[in-house]
Amino acid sequence: MKILLHTCCGPCLTYPVDFLHTSGDWDITAFFYNPNIHPYQEFKRRIETLVSFCEHTGIRLIADKEYGLQEFMRRVVFHEQKRCSICYSLRLRSTVAYAKANDFSSFSTTLLYSRYQRHDTIKQLCYALAEEFDIPFVYHDFRAGWQQGIDLSIASGMYRQPYCGCIYSEQERYDNRLKKRLRKTKNPLIIQESHGKHHSSGNNEHT
Repeated sequence: MKILLHTCCGPCLTYPVDFLHTSGDWDITAFFYNPNIHPYQEFKRRIETLVSFCEHTGIRLIADKEYGLQEFMRRVVFHEQKRCSICYSLRLRSTVAYAKANDFSSFSTTLLYSRYQRHDTIKQLCYALAEEFDIPFVYHDFRAGWQQGIDLSIASGMYRQPYCGCIYSEQERYDNRLKKRLRKTKNPLIIQESHGKHHSSGNNEHT
């Protein structure tokens, strides 16, 4: 069965691919569409890491290499409190539309791998898009393989980014004064610690 797997980055793809290969007869194509990533050099580095992983493992990859920061920012400016939901919708809607237009039998996303993303929000959105586009959503809680994915990516020497991707998450990751202020005021923006804080290779993802 042909599945289009929205993919955040190389490290987040490791476990979902391994799981799908061992759990069924899945014909996997990775789909990289992530206009939220900032800055441009970070965007390039994540694509390069993903391309290398897919070439090494034989996974087909469709990658939108256009830097989409302007589109992302136009969607979220003045809506920062809802930025994660807007970001998920932007990325996943494009994924599902592509899957439907190109005769894939189903879709899923590596966003479901990350312990730092809003899992239930992503799950509900995917089911809604599946109904809207009339294409099955393959759900699995890939977080079960969180450590396995980390171990695989480290063993492979993959670049592991230290924040989710957008300009806001980059600031939250590195601006200690902002962290203290948000904690003090109990601002609804979630301060997320990176994989990099727990693992020397530094990453992802936040994924």
